Amino acid sequence: MGDFGRAQPSVLHDTVMPYAGKLIATNRKEPVSNLNQTDQEREMHDRTWRFLIAAHSRDWLFDGSVELQRTRIGPARDFRYTTERYYAWLRSTTYQSSTTRYNTVGRHILADLDTVPATFLSICAVLEVDRQRRIAVAELGTIEPEVADNVAARQIENQWHIDWFVRALNYRYDSYAYALDHLLAETPHEQSMGVDEQLRRMRPWADRANQGDFCSSNSGSGGGHGVTIPSRFQTMVYDKEVVLPK
Repeated sequence: MGDFGRAQPSVLHDTVMPYAGKLIATNRKEPVSNLNQTDQEREMHDRTWRFLIAAHSRDWLFDGSVELQRTRIGPARDFRYTTERYYAWLRSTTYQSSTTRYNTVGRHILADLDTVPATFLSICAVLEVDRQRRIAVAELGTIEPEVADNVAARQIENQWHIDWFVRALNYRYDSYAYALDHLLAETPHEQSMGVDEQLRRMRPWADRANQGDFCSSNSGSGGGHGVTIPSRFQTMVYDKEVVLPK
């Protein structure tokens, strides 16, 4: 990790670890594809990346574990994440005012709300690519069995990544809700009303993700196709808005 929690380009993380991860995943008898990545798949990975880590509070989202999971060196570990970690990080961070913690939670939720619509659109685009692949394999008579197996493996990999994003979105919502409840018990303040409203706006996105509803017409409010997005190597602009501890 580099400054501002950015993942720095490196031979180790971008070549060595993914190569080793494919070998390890193959030994675990998991589906492994070697298809070229489509633009839609690359965009989905870029957009979902910020939901899998938290550059503003790297400890509570287990960035090291995320990297092992991303490169498939280790199996999925996010199932073990517990919701109190975000509040523990928030509570142990020193601020001049206790109300600043409400501001911090509110800004983190807002960052998610600002980016989740376009993330849904990118997932929808990948689902369409996989649908087109299934049609091509079924209708074209020139597709070799090994290619069809490769296509099936890529579809499973994409679905695993989408499922990971869904778990991450739920984990964020649950962590914010846990933090807000405990802030109300520890340092009650009227600012909780604004944070609660932002949390209420986030709930439908989590519900739709749980239902696999990424392609409804209102999924893209505030986002759209054709937008140039940063890769995971670039700083997410929203994290810069986080109130820093004094």
